[in-house]
Amino acid sequence: MRRAAERTHRRLASMGGVTAPVRWGGASQYIAAYLIGDPPQRAEAIIDTGSNLVWTQCSLCRPAGCFQQNLPYYNPARSRTDRAVACGDAACALGFETRCARDSRTCAVDTGYGGGDIAGVLGTEAFTFQSETVSLAFGCITESRLVRGFLNGASGIIGLGRGALSLVSQLGDTRFSYCLTPYLRDTISPSHLFVGAPAGLDASGGAPPVTSVPFAENPREAPFNTFYYLPLVGMSVGDARLAVPASAFALRQVARGVWAGGALIDSGAPFTLLVDAAYRAVRAELARQLGGSVVPPRTEGWDLCVARGDAGRLVPPLVLHFGGGGGDLVVPPGNYWGPADDATDCMVLLNSEALNATLPLMKETTIIGNYMQQDMHVLYDLDKGVLSFQTADCSTV
Repeated sequence: MRRAAERTHRRLASMGGVTAPVRWGGASQYIAAYLIGDPPQRAEAIIDTGSNLVWTQCSLCRPAGCFQQNLPYYNPARSRTDRAVACGDAACALGFETRCARDSRTCAVDTGYGGGDIAGVLGTEAFTFQSETVSLAFGCITESRLVRGFLNGASGIIGLGRGALSLVSQLGDTRFSYCLTPYLRDTISPSHLFVGAPAGLDASGGAPPVTSVPFAENPREAPFNTFYYLPLVGMSVGDARLAVPASAFALRQVARGVWAGGALIDSGAPFTLLVDAAYRAVRAELARQLGGSVVPPRTEGWDLCVARGDAGRLVPPLVLHFGGGGGDLVVPPGNYWGPADDATDCMVLLNSEALNATLPLMKETTIIGNYMQQDMHVLYDLDKGVLSFQTADCSTV
């Protein structure tokens, strides 16, 4: 009876939704805290709308096969609720991230990210997000080939993409939201991830206005069907509309099952990447408007800078224009400029062509990263097909 009650509670948890505290990882990622197993073990994961799989490194990691993390590795042998997923189980066929292992019995996990690859086995386990416990299929990772620091010390990733193995899909919910506290502001209160019923924006009187944008139509092929594409059609620097055609942001098919270009939002990407034409236009217009206030970068990797403390006073907002009846998203200077050192503030936008030398299909993709989403409550309504932004003090949300 006790086990049946526990299973019922886990099934019903998604009806009420789940909430997880999220903190800035101190470098480039936002990390959610949760518990895994019974008895529970602490774990942390970055929240990533650009991938599907929920995974954590396990104590079965091969020698020198996993990266260092802040918390101990999850040990499935200590949990009463850990279950292996067999090759023939339905869960093993839910996504491109899984496959039958060579023994034809185990369901293997093998997938990649911009920072490298992971491998392991698929299992099911009890995940506790604050007061709610749900049963999820997850990757028990035994080998990580990720660049050092890729996850800022987290144990793994919570995938929030469109795929069947994502947290949102497994809970059967169609709404989720998050509010990310700024990178460089000390705060005691964390930001939060909300899935299901708790996900919503401030509708009280006097609340900041909401900018809503329809999602663009997604490809059906993996991995492109994971992403949240947006109908970006243009940009402005302050009041100056840039001469960048909408085609620069268009998603197009380049081969059977292969897509390039487009604009997407990604909570797991730190800084915003602009396609080359847009990056050059933004930089040129900013340099024109800032004039003699521009100073040479003192740190390698930065392109356009002003004296430390001047960005908030001199830099105009960046405006993203969306088609499909979507509104304009006004990005304040602090969400695309930041302190590079003790003497300069620099533009925190990157050229996707220069950055993605090893990922040719991403050279033509614009990615709205988490730095640009600071102090914005972002709501994904998958049922209505709409993404909404509302400025907020995320430490209070």
